[in-house]
Amino acid sequence: MRHHHLDIRIPTMPIRKLDAAFCLIAQCEPGKRKTDWYDEIVRGFVLECRASGGKTYYLSHNEGKSRRTIKIAAYGDISFDKAKREAMRLRAELVLGGDPAAKKKEARAVGTYNALADQHVAHARTHIKSIKTLEGYLKRIRKRWGRLRLTDIRQQDVAVWLAELRQSGLAPATVEKTRVIMNRSFQLGAQWQVPGADRNPVRGVPRVKFSNARETYIDADETARLVAAAQKSRNKQLAAIIQLLLLLGMRVSELLSMRWENVDTAKRTLFIPTSKTGRSRRLPLPQAAIDIIDALPRPTGCAYLFPNPRNPQAHLTTIKHGWQAVREAAGMPSLRIHDLRHSAASAWINNGVSLATVGKLLGHADLSSSARYSHLADDTLMAAVEAGAAKLNIAA
Repeated sequence: MRHHHLDIRIPTMPIRKLDAAFCLIAQCEPGKRKTDWYDEIVRGFVLECRASGGKTYYLSHNEGKSRRTIKIAAYGDISFDKAKREAMRLRAELVLGGDPAAKKKEARAVGTYNALADQHVAHARTHIKSIKTLEGYLKRIRKRWGRLRLTDIRQQDVAVWLAELRQSGLAPATVEKTRVIMNRSFQLGAQWQVPGADRNPVRGVPRVKFSNARETYIDADETARLVAAAQKSRNKQLAAIIQLLLLLGMRVSELLSMRWENVDTAKRTLFIPTSKTGRSRRLPLPQAAIDIIDALPRPTGCAYLFPNPRNPQAHLTTIKHGWQAVREAAGMPSLRIHDLRHSAASAWINNGVSLATVGKLLGHADLSSSARYSHLADDTLMAAVEAGAAKLNIAA
């Protein structure tokens, strides 16, 4: 433990009892650039008066053969009493072997959450194709915490903020994702040894349990209505997109970014090189899907099944507006585009396909993701045994 020599033996310096009244009228001595007025009560407590008229409170102390000063505050920024109490606190810390100057230097090195979020995004760009979703969540976090230093973000404040987001009507899954992303920022900061990120204020905030399960399946009649409405859409690609989503169970982003080079109608396969899980997979193509794909127009030089009308060399990125109009016209205003994926899974399971196979077709990373369809599989099995019992005609 390092000890500081605090005795100040500078007899040429003006020493007097500092108080609020004196500090108000104190000035720099004529002909000097600055004058340090030392307090005779609290050793090392100084009011520096400059020829320019500025004044600053300091604590001065000896460190070895050198004299060091620790700035307390500019005169006028805090009251005299507060400045004196801070001088006493700093002096006590020095007597006990502390290093207030080093602490201040360390505190100044701590950046804001905005700076950490910038690093989070830069890191994400190295392994995520699209970071729009991440940036959207970070925008919400930045709005509340961006300007604060990392060490000023407290766990209890984060917990209150997340509760307020839930009370504002934000979806529970969105609030939870916000918590996860903010927590990830601090995890990355600690990994990179970012000053202040070693204390993660999100880690101790509990995850609020909620049920986000919502599976909607459309039947044959609803499918016919939906496709008929899509065929009348101004977006001439929409009907084919909806039909392929229902037939193949693909994520919409996977289908919209599909390249012709990854479609082999001769071998009746479609290759998905990347997905949400980071794994590639190969899908078998039913004849209905092949017929739809064969009928798609192929603009010269476009590598994608669904080219962007505004830039034929790029692929379509969204069907949001067309989809909303089509589902309204079909009488299903609450139907989500992701429900088409659920409907594909439902059709497969109702025709005897196992959960494991359905999971593989959908590109799930593990069976737990396919478990949401287990009740459909049970219904199919029940129908099978009932049909067998009826065939055997066994009565009690």
